[in-house]
Amino acid sequence: MVKGTTKSGFKFSGDENAVDNMELIDALADLDSGNTLAISQVCKLLLGDSTRKALYDHVRTEDGRVPTEDVERELTEIITFFQKGKKSSASPT
Repeated sequence: MVKGTTKSGFKFSGDENAVDNMELIDALADLDSGNTLAISQVCKLLLGDSTRKALYDHVRTEDGRVPTEDVERELTEIITFFQKGKKSSASPT
């Protein structure tokens, strides 16, 4: 289990194996290739529906928008947490 808090204060947890998913890699590749619509799929695959909604609510502006740039910043931090969790769980103790 990976647990963390982003710099902005968003608390999350999830299965460290979530990053071991080819569909997530495909969505990240699409995002990296300029398909900004892929960010929604990345969120869903990595966080699940309820945590994705919590993330959106966390970055939601006063006028109700969920800025893509803010979601991307948070996801970058979250992915780093997941990668560290995956590496530490794979290491011998």
